[in-house]
Amino acid sequence: MRKKEKTFSTTLAVNTNNQYITNKVGVLSKVETPSFSKEQFVISSFDIKNSITSNISISKNIPEEDLYDAITTKAYDELGLDQAIEYRIEYIETYTKIDQENRNFFLFIVEPSIIEEIYKPIQEQIKYIDIIIPTPLLLKSLYTKNIIEDNGVHCFIYFQNTDAFIAVYDECQFVYTKSLKYSFPQMHERFCELYGEKIQYSDFINFFQKYNLKDTQNEYKEYFFKLYKEIFLNINDILTYIKRAYDLEKIEQIYIGSEIDTVMKLDEILEYQVNIKTNNFEFDYGFEKNQNYIDQIHSLMLLYTSIDDDEKYLCNFTIFHRPPKFSQRQSGKIIMLTLVSVILAFIYPLTYWILTYASSLQYQLLTKEYKEIHNIKSIREVTIKNKEIEKIKALKILKQEKQKYLDKKNTLIKINNVKVNYPMKAKLLAILTKDLNKFDVKLSSLSYDEKSNIKKIHFNLLSRKDKQITSLIKYITKEHDGKFNFSIENISYDKKNKLYLSTLKVIIL
Repeated sequence: MRKKEKTFSTTLAVNTNNQYITNKVGVLSKVETPSFSKEQFVISSFDIKNSITSNISISKNIPEEDLYDAITTKAYDELGLDQAIEYRIEYIETYTKIDQENRNFFLFIVEPSIIEEIYKPIQEQIKYIDIIIPTPLLLKSLYTKNIIEDNGVHCFIYFQNTDAFIAVYDECQFVYTKSLKYSFPQMHERFCELYGEKIQYSDFINFFQKYNLKDTQNEYKEYFFKLYKEIFLNINDILTYIKRAYDLEKIEQIYIGSEIDTVMKLDEILEYQVNIKTNNFEFDYGFEKNQNYIDQIHSLMLLYTSIDDDEKYLCNFTIFHRPPKFSQRQSGKIIMLTLVSVILAFIYPLTYWILTYASSLQYQLLTKEYKEIHNIKSIREVTIKNKEIEKIKALKILKQEKQKYLDKKNTLIKINNVKVNYPMKAKLLAILTKDLNKFDVKLSSLSYDEKSNIKKIHFNLLSRKDKQITSLIKYITKEHDGKFNFSIENISYDKKNKLYLSTLKVIIL
């Protein structure tokens, strides 16, 4: 990140919608027509939908001087980046409890042509842009300036006209960010699908700004509830993934807000949906404002410029640097050569210039078309690859959860068998023993057997008369019909002890 070499009188924050806010002596003001000034420090943030984001792991054995080359090489290989394009790759080191053997980094990858295309109109007005940083990284300044507490896991959600994003910080350090497909134009499109009728975008924004769903009876109320439920369920799924992927125990706080000023209680709706403490994305930055409402991202950009350079994330994508002193520029040495080249160029025939211009124009048109199509292709390829990685992780977690379920199920079955079967056996023995006593039949021994879900009890009986045994069999067969199946093979006589012996087999139905 380029450090400020001097004290600037003003700081200018600009977003990709060409909206400018200036900070002069702690007072924020909107600027309709900005102009170039050497005394002006310029910062901008870009939407992460314009970049490729991904996690990557690098061995701890890689020396620091070789780190960037190792990350770049691995990014090209794992993310399938086009080898013909020299991407701008910036990274933030993250820390996770899951992978302790490697260094983990979160990458922001952008084609230089995209930065040039987005910021060229801005650069033409103000010439230099000192910092271009991914929007979620601006949140670091909230911790550095002690605007919010730096303990616990915090989630930030913000909706804009050009993008929407979610970002997570753990103990004031960046963990994860993702672009949400719910910018205001995308919200409007989805709302029309739910409503079943195309409504004006201005009417949609007007309702969002002026109506509180809790109090209004407007016809749009029901469909806004459906839209928010869909959005917040998607956010809840993302939070679940983040907690598992980064081994976060819980998320203590969510901050939610939007580029457009609104009276809607987005924090109350989200807190109800995800059951996590939620507040508005509104902070006391310590600035005075000439306007009633200034986009929070503009305030964050201006706050970010005020923190020390060693506390900032080194993730600057600007290609519009301030030039060195004129005496040190290579351009000064080229001026004479350029003048000579121009003079010589006029010597060539006019037809040559016409053909050259036509070829150049055709080349520029084809190049622009290629960049647009290729950017879409690259982002989709990386998205597919990331989804496949997420799928593998999800299947692994599912397998673990299934195994846990089976273990718990088997344990519960065993507990149920102990609770149900053992009392049943004791009750059965009590009933049959009572019947034995009724006919004065003695029990010498018993045994229990269970095979193929067939439960058997063998009673070895003794009696003075064989009629006592037969009367017992007749009685219990009639008395316990439908509950047990009784059988007896024979009744033998022991002459020595003058007793009748028999084995009664009882099958529990």
